[in-house]
Amino acid sequence: QVQLVESGGGSVQSGGSLRLSCAASGYIYNRYCMGWFRQAPGTEREGVAIIDSDGYTIFADSVKGRFTISQDRAKNTLYLQMNSLKPEDTATYYCAFQRACAVDYYDYDILRATAFGYWGQGTQVTVAS
Repeated sequence: QVQLVESGGGSVQSGGSLRLSCAASGYIYNRYCMGWFRQAPGTEREGVAIIDSDGYTIFADSVKGRFTISQDRAKNTLYLQMNSLKPEDTATYYCAFQRACAVDYYDYDILRATAFGYWGQGTQVTVAS
């Protein structure tokens, strides 16, 4: 089993920044993917950014150039640095984990929620205009 706990959400003005953290515990060794998804009311959960155990990353087009994903493997912690935030970034953000996974820069299927089996409880991000 893998447990994921997100933190760092909050409210900011448009153009502001936030950093989300996800503390992971359990069996998280060998090859894996970890990522951030978000879900606004009435919408499907969408992938934002994914990183694999080798450090390869992929981003949704809507956040490229604004968001950065990183991991501290010694601390088993995943981060999402969000800059230049927009009101449309408002959502609940979820951390996700999947074993036996790798990022292929040309394969956006990894950004689908169905690609991941473990989820955190979510943290709210609200961006005011």
